[in-house]
Amino acid sequence: MGVFEGKTLEGKTVVVTGGTAGVGRACAEAMLAAGAEAVVINGRSRERGERALAEISARFPRARIALALGDMAQVADAQSVIAAAIEKLGRIDVLVNSTGTNDFPILLHNTPIEAVPGILERCLFAQLLSCRATLPHMREAKRGCIINIASDAAKIPTPGESVIGAAMAGIVMFTRALAVEGKRDGIRANVLTPSLVSGTEFYERIMADPYAGKMFAKAVPKAELGLVTMTDLAELAVFLASPAAAKMTGQALSMTGGISAL
Repeated sequence: MGVFEGKTLEGKTVVVTGGTAGVGRACAEAMLAAGAEAVVINGRSRERGERALAEISARFPRARIALALGDMAQVADAQSVIAAAIEKLGRIDVLVNSTGTNDFPILLHNTPIEAVPGILERCLFAQLLSCRATLPHMREAKRGCIINIASDAAKIPTPGESVIGAAMAGIVMFTRALAVEGKRDGIRANVLTPSLVSGTEFYERIMADPYAGKMFAKAVPKAELGLVTMTDLAELAVFLASPAAAKMTGQALSMTGGISAL
């Protein structure tokens, strides 16, 4: 049972991009466990999405849960996913963006120059476009909570993460500026910047990679409070969406287990 099991988010409607697997799915399930009445999960794979939808629906049979497929890094898809969510939910109280953080570290001089735009697109565009597509609906409602998920590469210069770090730092500054723009309309925006998150498919893949695995293996012992899990991060997202965080906006919160302290 999670820390926020109960009715913390009673009556809330939630959209989770990247919500069919990993941290995104954990966030969707944590929001439902905290009392959210309806959740739309987004992903790109129909097979994975339908499997996640069935499993989450079985766990929360009283909630309204739906799937909206699309690549949020593409303008047309971002617009159609949010439009579908509005159609299914009627409104969006909480938007969680858990997309675009799955590129492997690679030193810049080893990165093909033609690959750079694609890294930025995958890591940065989805979150910006998702927020832009959702913003008019939240402004009309005069309320809303946006939670973007980036990484500590936004704050700590790390070999192999020069391009990824640029994208993550972009998400952080974007979120802070969005918080300033949105506050008059009752919209809050915060960003989570974890380091290693155990238990995900990406964690297993990155630790098996010859370069990234060696680099991050050195970071593991620094997490003396314990490696962060998907559940840890999801419960922090629930807190940010809850009334307890009603006056928090524009914050970049790190949860790293002690790997860093920024």
